[in-house]
Amino acid sequence: MAAKDYARHYRDTDFRAHPERYRVGKGEQGVLLAEPYKSELLPHWRFRTPEVAQESAEKLYACYLEYKRQGDFVGMDMARKFLQMGYTRALRYARHRSGRKYAKAASGEANPKGPELPLEPDPVKAQSAAIFQSYYLKVVEDPEYLRLRQQHVTQHERTV
Repeated sequence: MAAKDYARHYRDTDFRAHPERYRVGKGEQGVLLAEPYKSELLPHWRFRTPEVAQESAEKLYACYLEYKRQGDFVGMDMARKFLQMGYTRALRYARHRSGRKYAKAASGEANPKGPELPLEPDPVKAQSAAIFQSYYLKVVEDPEYLRLRQQHVTQHERTV
């Protein structure tokens, strides 16, 4: 599915009402589009300090457990994506204090992103990243999550 179609498809769908339309995708794909989960989870997603990250990761994991209790795989996977996004975004800031990995490109340059900026480590954000990673790993190693993910992919994402 083309990126434009993917975004439109996600913006126009209530995935609680239509879980069969949900696609696991790659990594965090669709995390800021899939409703009603985005609206339920986004307010809890923060990583500025390790204390804030701990509170955020705990709340997102609690949401994951509640979705799991309800048998709501899409909610479980969206909570996983928010935990993963907490890890990856905090890690980006841990490596680059500005949050930008690339310098602005000069016109005509082969790499449109520009050259990669030098590392400027931030140990506080590294702690935040580690907190999110620990909760993310709990989810992706959960046998019930893995079972439901496989079931969802088999039932709704496989094409003949």
